[in-house]
Amino acid sequence: MLSSLARTATRRPLTVILLWVLFLLLGFGLGTGVFGRLSDNVPEVPGTESEHAAQYLDRADPAGESVTGVVAGAAVTERGLRSQVERAVADVRGIDGIAAVPDPYTTPGLTARDGRALLIPVTLDGGLGDDAENRAVDAAVDRIKQIDAPQVHFSGGPLLGRQLGERAQHDVRDAELISLPVVLALLLVVFGGLRAAALPLVIAVSGIAGAFLALFGFSRVTDISVYAIQVTTMLGLGLAVDYALLMVVRFREERRHTPDLDEAVHRTVAAAGRTVLFSGLTVAVSLTGLLVFPSVFLRSMGLAVAAVVVIDMLAALTLLPALLARFGGRIAPAKVRPEGEEGRFFARVARFAARRRVAVLAVVVPALLVPAMPVTGMRIEIGDAAQLPATTEARRLYDTVDAHFPAGTGVSPVTVVLRPGTDTATADRIRALSPTARSRELPGGATVVRLQPSGRVDGAQATALVAAVRDLRGGEPVQVTGPAARLVDFRAMLAERAPWAALTVLAGISVLLFAFTGSVLIPLRTILTTLLSLGAALGVVVWVFQDGHMAGLLGAEGLGALSLTAPPLIVAIAFGLAMDYELFILARMREARRATGDDREAVVTGLRRSGRVVTCAALLLAVVFGAFMTGGFSPILQIGLGLTLAVLIDATVVRMLLVPATMALLGRRAWWAPGPLHRARERFGFGEEAPDAAAAVVGSGSRTP
Repeated sequence: MLSSLARTATRRPLTVILLWVLFLLLGFGLGTGVFGRLSDNVPEVPGTESEHAAQYLDRADPAGESVTGVVAGAAVTERGLRSQVERAVADVRGIDGIAAVPDPYTTPGLTARDGRALLIPVTLDGGLGDDAENRAVDAAVDRIKQIDAPQVHFSGGPLLGRQLGERAQHDVRDAELISLPVVLALLLVVFGGLRAAALPLVIAVSGIAGAFLALFGFSRVTDISVYAIQVTTMLGLGLAVDYALLMVVRFREERRHTPDLDEAVHRTVAAAGRTVLFSGLTVAVSLTGLLVFPSVFLRSMGLAVAAVVVIDMLAALTLLPALLARFGGRIAPAKVRPEGEEGRFFARVARFAARRRVAVLAVVVPALLVPAMPVTGMRIEIGDAAQLPATTEARRLYDTVDAHFPAGTGVSPVTVVLRPGTDTATADRIRALSPTARSRELPGGATVVRLQPSGRVDGAQATALVAAVRDLRGGEPVQVTGPAARLVDFRAMLAERAPWAALTVLAGISVLLFAFTGSVLIPLRTILTTLLSLGAALGVVVWVFQDGHMAGLLGAEGLGALSLTAPPLIVAIAFGLAMDYELFILARMREARRATGDDREAVVTGLRRSGRVVTCAALLLAVVFGAFMTGGFSPILQIGLGLTLAVLIDATVVRMLLVPATMALLGRRAWWAPGPLHRARERFGFGEEAPDAAAAVVGSGSRTP
């Protein structure tokens, strides 16, 4: 397959390039439409009690969604301001699609005790289509915003998703403007020339277009979270640079030993392309664990990110060879260096780790376990507007309400649905759980009871209310929904499905690594060392964002819990990225071992020839992740920090120390496989090498730039 791709690229380079140009136009044209289709309904899990109850309310309750405005910064009872507010409320009531707007001056709880703020809740008609709903919301917001007050903010309901989508688009644009010039500068340092440095950026732009197009496609059939934009774009950009870096480095190496341009492209695709192929498949398999969860959010994220990874892989295996075939003659070959000079630092590190393998393991393993310890106390929550940047409209509303109203104002209640036939005594005991319980009869005989928690929307008090209702109801037809109930169900879903997700990923990774290496022990060793770096990275995220240590340096604050989106995504993506660098190193080790037969020296040679590429790739990926952390969304900060640490720890401590130490400890046994498995692997062609690639690479001690 790789040989066919290489031949196509060299015979029809302009055709391949043209097809990718059309893909880019489609991605940046049609694909950017995803920004208007984003959702903030992360914790929904089909089939759970909270989701069943929510769907029942959607059918039975005639009331629609609501948005909330706040007017603050002046004495709201002052005659002129009060007159403006009353006229605005009257006008909003007359807008088509608006069901109700209470008088903020006569409705208890809507005017702050200090007299300097008031709330204006706007309830929409039920059953509105998207267009009618948007028109009603826009008209209401425009009218309320005409009030002349120091602070007028509006958010919530359908408006929140739109605001977050606009912010996501802004953050993605800024991150690209920051990361691409920095990445180009680093690539110029690595390659020493603009032509070679520009090629990874071309592949990176392809990855971004692929991210937009994949998300737009999935948004047509399922909800796509607002956080998916940053996650898929940062990963698509980072992996595209990684794969292109590996390919261009190998191409410059091959150009040094063959004057024929097409032959250099063929050998590059056969050798480095094989690593890219397995790397892309491995990262994609790591993300399939998210498909085990019934959560729409996790499944859509897994599919979208896996699709972006595959697009990056295809761009590296088709577009990049075509560009090399067309313009590669102008790229300078790698410089010839004296024997022993190339990769000397990495070779010394590898020899040290191999000689002192027991000491290295005794020091490095505990050093990674210590920062991983906070994971044992990790908590996840849905979170509220405190997770958003201070400049967002939703956060401004949140801060204004928090400054002027009692704690808990605006917190979503625990919603209890009492179906027809519920025992009266049970209903009374449920109402007694909250002194401010409110009841409302629905058409059809059901009753909705809203219990107001005293703390945060998904804090300990709210989740305790959910548990109390479910304990009290016995066999009665009572269901609980609302953010707190959804969080409880989401946590239960994670606990139930996480072992199956882990089993799925580990089995898939083991099969791919065996196909790549021909060993049954290397996959096991790789998984164990990767879990160490992953645990350390996740532990630091908990320590910073949950416990609040040094969070201010990142423009964040300790929230007492992580966003429920962060841990599963960090684990899935970081695991795949770790496999990325493992394959870079193992590919060189395999080549050296096939050429020399010396297991110990193959470890040193493998790290000598891959250490610089792995280090540069990790640094470039860290730059990309860091750029996306400038947006200020707490979940994105958590994911960005977790992935950055996982990549840097894995590319340095794990791959430079633990890999050579454990490979030296295993010795020749590291490459062992039972005879039947070895024959099966050869039969299906996974043992193929580029013609004379291994011998050519190892035959010269100064081949890799």
